[in-house]
Amino acid sequence: MNIRILTTAHDLRRYNDWILTHPQGNLWQSLERKQYLEACGKIVRIYVAEDDGGAIAASALISIDRTIGGLSTWEIARGPLWKMENEKNVVDLLLERIIEDAKKNRCIEVLYSPAQDIKAFSILNSQFSIRHVYPQATRILDLTHTEDRILAAMHPKGRYNIGVARKHGITVTEGSKQDIDAFYELLQNTGNRDGFKISQKSHYTRFLSDLEGSFMLIAKHEGKAIAGLMGVTWNGTGFYYYGTSSYKHRHLMAPYLLQWEAIRYCKSAGCTRYDLLGIAPENVSKDDPWAGISDFKRKFGGEVITYPKEQMIVLRPIAKMMLELKRSIFG
Repeated sequence: MNIRILTTAHDLRRYNDWILTHPQGNLWQSLERKQYLEACGKIVRIYVAEDDGGAIAASALISIDRTIGGLSTWEIARGPLWKMENEKNVVDLLLERIIEDAKKNRCIEVLYSPAQDIKAFSILNSQFSIRHVYPQATRILDLTHTEDRILAAMHPKGRYNIGVARKHGITVTEGSKQDIDAFYELLQNTGNRDGFKISQKSHYTRFLSDLEGSFMLIAKHEGKAIAGLMGVTWNGTGFYYYGTSSYKHRHLMAPYLLQWEAIRYCKSAGCTRYDLLGIAPENVSKDDPWAGISDFKRKFGGEVITYPKEQMIVLRPIAKMMLELKRSIFG
């Protein structure tokens, strides 16, 4: 088994074919996300394990985030991926090489949130992460049905709220870079109200300009933007990525119509699935950061999909402790 980092255009085309056809291939391990992360200033590496015939047997797209003192954190979002019949041997070899390189590059920790269960890695001393960046569950709607059938499968309250928004004259249009200011203002208000940190405006601008398949929808009432949504389409799946709305206008139910129009947008773009992108797992504490949005998403129906918990391999315990202290103070 040969482990290497992909760099050439030929290798990246082979990798793209692997991701697009893999049963667990996903946006977070895609070349589209690689381009986006690099536009955001991240270092991205793609590791693969190849069999004796040169075919990819396992892979991991890694985002490297530099921090103080030349240290870094390595993240494998919704990965690694592998051929199921080769799980233990091939994934162990892949991660062992990644850990070896991470140590040489002053890495604090390697985080991975696979899309499927991993049963190996006992020698790597991995442990569960306390982060909730990548949710443990989501809802996915089947878009192969007609719009009427998709609506019929929703919770009655979801359909009702879509109707309420229409009765109030809410309009939804596709946004552009010129609408980013209104979206960001709404997002700032939502973050201040609900107590969560948002990124700089340039982050959302890059999402639209550098992530292939991204889109933005804006809901307006009497010409004023009162809700916004950013999503992306990839390999037949539409994703709800960012959302925000005006608390003052909450009675108008704009987010429901906005979400429905996003579903319709993705269906018209040829998507067969729509991923609501994150809910709290069943039977978990209300303190779960995804709990607040879960009831809203439940009203759109769909199948609940669960993922394994994110795991981490800590390589520099003291540096990790100092980094967490810094983040707790400065965010």
